Amino acid sequence: MNKELQDSLKRKAAVKAADYVENGMIVGLGSGSTVTMLVDELGRRVQKDGLQFTGVATSISTAQQAKSLGIKIVDLDMVDAIDLTIDGADEVDSHFNGIKGGGGNLLWEKIVAINSKKIIWVVDQSKVVDTIGAFHLAVDVIPLGSQHLLKKFDDAGLKPVIRIGKDGHPFKTDSNNLIIDLHLQKIEEAKKLADYLIKTVGVVEHGLFLNMVDTVIVGKEGTPQVLTNPNHG
Repeated sequence: MNKELQDSLKRKAAVKAADYVENGMIVGLGSGSTVTMLVDELGRRVQKDGLQFTGVATSISTAQQAKSLGIKIVDLDMVDAIDLTIDGADEVDSHFNGIKGGGGNLLWEKIVAINSKKIIWVVDQSKVVDTIGAFHLAVDVIPLGSQHLLKKFDDAGLKPVIRIGKDGHPFKTDSNNLIIDLHLQKIEEAKKLADYLIKTVGVVEHGLFLNMVDTVIVGKEGTPQVLTNPNHG
């Protein structure tokens, strides 16, 4: 899929997702290129239609973009709960399991997600897969002892690589942690892997978001497709 078509599909899905935001809501705003389009649309509605809602951002960049468009942003600890979080995903399968973390914001994204009453992911059709894992799995780790973690993951056959930023230095998250990307190609036992990673000392969080999302809006040619998780009431 060429980038121009992909961006067009993402934009259609993002505009569709924006329709779920209503006056008075507390809304979690995710991270990444699709969410950038979502925030642009929400900013347009705030300015043109008088939409009023409060946002909780999952990254510094999202917060800055939202504020520049007149969207009120508050810290997560200033609200009791989030009505709805809208985010992107790097992959999602038919069981509503996903991989997130391509942008490096998985820790904040997961914290906001677990404090949300409803979660919507916005993706283009290339992100919908039979089995997750082709996209590298991000693991957020503290810098201290990260080389030992790298060796541990390598010994376990997880094909780990420290993520490098655009400046040529190790990528730093908004929490000043490092990212170890696992190049697995296919994840057959996602729950088992998730348990292993989160129990490993030095790991802060991982990019497996398993059965957390309620609705997935898929950008396709024509009208975006809305997929509803049957396991969520």
